[in-house]
Amino acid sequence: MKQYIVDAFTDKLFSGNQAAVCIMEQWLSDELMQNIAKENNFSETAFAVKEDEKYHMRWFTPAAEIDFCGHATLGTAFVLLNFYEKDSPKVVFKTQVGELTVEKQGDFFKMDFPAYRCNKIEVTDKMAEAIGVRPQEAYIDRDLMLVLESAEQVKTLSPDQNKLKELEGLCKIVTAPSDNDEYDCISRVFVPELAITEDPVTGSSHCMIAPYWCNRLKKEKLVCFQASARTGVLYAERKNDRILLSGKAVLFSESNIL
Repeated sequence: MKQYIVDAFTDKLFSGNQAAVCIMEQWLSDELMQNIAKENNFSETAFAVKEDEKYHMRWFTPAAEIDFCGHATLGTAFVLLNFYEKDSPKVVFKTQVGELTVEKQGDFFKMDFPAYRCNKIEVTDKMAEAIGVRPQEAYIDRDLMLVLESAEQVKTLSPDQNKLKELEGLCKIVTAPSDNDEYDCISRVFVPELAITEDPVTGSSHCMIAPYWCNRLKKEKLVCFQASARTGVLYAERKNDRILLSGKAVLFSESNIL
């Protein structure tokens, strides 16, 4: 079985978010896929099988399967459109969150994702204790998003992973206005429940980050910066209840496993 490792949401190796991509002729057992993801120990390993003209895709963290992952979708589209479907401008994935279409546009891959809702909730002492600073606002959908006052607070945050686990939401997002004219907003994302201390660049969480900042900044297009150690840049556009998320990717390796 072919496995590729791709750095997503970057144009430089050793930055962005690593995704392992396994292209298969038929499905492996859930247990084996989980073990492969654990062995890779990246935030995500994607598995894809072609079904008619579309690809069925699933994502596994080192700890469990997840319903939706943006950077591994980008990584898988990069592999398929560069190595398997070279004459096609796009690929359609069947996933737990519906069909996801990815189009290749030069060096960029534009992904059509569902937008999350920003359901406002009360800021609590537990939130402040978990991240070490009191958020200005808090929102919930699949993920928990905490809005901070400044980019500096986002950059210097050192959250308590155990206290983060006690908060609702799968991914714990912190975000603020950018302090750099190149970007509209800045964020970091933590997923302690899935053994991900900090996710380097999180496409799915930008399906919540982007709608918030589109509303707040009164813009329909954004350039978003994720301030992990590896860093990453995401280009977001809101279209009704969808988020079009674009980014670049770089191949790190190609191998045979199993």
